[in-house]
Amino acid sequence: MKVAIVGGTGAFGRALAKRLGDVGDDEVVIGSRDEERAQTTASELGVTGGLNEKIVGDVDLVVLAVKSNATLQTATELAAAIGTTPVLCVASDLRFNDEGVLPGRHQGSLAEEVARIVRAPVASGLQSFAAANLLEGDPGDALVCGHDDRAKELALDLAGRITSRAIDVGPLENSRALEGMTAVILNVNKRYRAHAGIRLTGLP
Repeated sequence: MKVAIVGGTGAFGRALAKRLGDVGDDEVVIGSRDEERAQTTASELGVTGGLNEKIVGDVDLVVLAVKSNATLQTATELAAAIGTTPVLCVASDLRFNDEGVLPGRHQGSLAEEVARIVRAPVASGLQSFAAANLLEGDPGDALVCGHDDRAKELALDLAGRITSRAIDVGPLENSRALEGMTAVILNVNKRYRAHAGIRLTGLP
């Protein structure tokens, strides 16, 4: 599988690219708005790099791994270049205050907004993973949702390469819960100085 990671020079994008590179079964290309930065980071990781709009065309799956506050703008800018290539959105909309981290939206999810912007089918997942989880090698269960079977199949395939268990958790609307879970995990990590993940019980 050929995977383009948009935002591949950020912490999560770098960690995902490194993990996929270590597995060795995928062709990984990372993107940035700065071509030189993408190529420098790619060289460090042993993958390929380039401008975001140039890397998303000839791939099987686009991973939208930019910061949450740039997700919708990036999706808008790249919609034409992505075309109908399936997209995996890993972002979570969050709010930060003195009490901790809170879900950023009262309705909907970033992934649902991305699906309204691009022509491509969109899946959502990996929100319970932090960059540190990926680098340490035990990120927990990967939870993935979406309406389109092909997009979800590719996202689950990718997730299964970086963790021991990838789980289909239903339609794209459930991204609201996945994105909200990011806030829960960040609060746990801060309180217990940990890199927490999620494991579902009762499954084989």
